[in-house]
Amino acid sequence: MHILVVDDEATVRRIMRVALSKAGYRVTLAENGESALAAIRAQEPDVLITDIEMPRMDGRALCAAIKKEFPYREFPIFVVTSLTEREHRDWSGAIPNLHFLEKPVSIRQLTARLGESVGTETVIMKVGR
Repeated sequence: MHILVVDDEATVRRIMRVALSKAGYRVTLAENGESALAAIRAQEPDVLITDIEMPRMDGRALCAAIKKEFPYREFPIFVVTSLTEREHRDWSGAIPNLHFLEKPVSIRQLTARLGESVGTETVIMKVGR
């Protein structure tokens, strides 16, 4: 399974890459929404993990761009967030197959949700601070 991790913090990207690689996933990294879109255009991932608050293009704009540019995408989106679900209702309802995980999320919890959701096809978003 190919996972795209999008986060503006290099440490978070590095930790996710190491942990997910050890769990058997192939991981691609992006530092913002713009670079994530370029990575998706090059090779659509099975999973997307992204932060919401990032420079250049934030996670909300990334989700909107994915919905517009890839309207028939099959990969789900998981959002790891410290923000309440209520804060996301205004924009998240328009994004199909979007799921939230509350921060801090353990790699064990993350990989379990990956397996539960679609077995080998999942998208994860890391939202908020």
